[in-house]
Amino acid sequence: MKKIIIYCLLLLTLSCSINKVSKTHGFRHIENKYDKILLNTSNKNDVRRLIGPPSSISDFNNSWIYIERKKTNQDLFKLGKKKISKNNILILDFNDRGILTYKKLLDINDMKEIKFAQKNTSKKYEQDNLVYNLLSTLREKINAPTRNKK
Repeated sequence: MKKIIIYCLLLLTLSCSINKVSKTHGFRHIENKYDKILLNTSNKNDVRRLIGPPSSISDFNNSWIYIERKKTNQDLFKLGKKKISKNNILILDFNDRGILTYKKLLDINDMKEIKFAQKNTSKKYEQDNLVYNLLSTLREKINAPTRNKK
């Protein structure tokens, strides 16, 4: 019986992985492909052949957006909470002829955390004024139980 328990414990400890699990979403290695795209020489077909179809296409200024995001599990003590280890966004603008005119690569350092205000707004009316008292007494008379009986 002791041997079975020892084998089970050994099996459980061997099946645990030391490496952290990472999940990649979007396109991989955008920063490597960024250098291969040349301004005023590359066109839409070259970019599509090199990277693939874009994640998003803007209708307004004919720009393409490629996104790469990599999330990695943290320590066992963090209970599976994931951390963003890579967040790259490639923005490409094309002219009317389909030639690349602008390119920019944004990484995880360009992300900004949004801080929300903690202030609460106050109401501009008070419940102890004359109009409120008048309307509340009218409401009480309308909702009176003797009026609802028939």
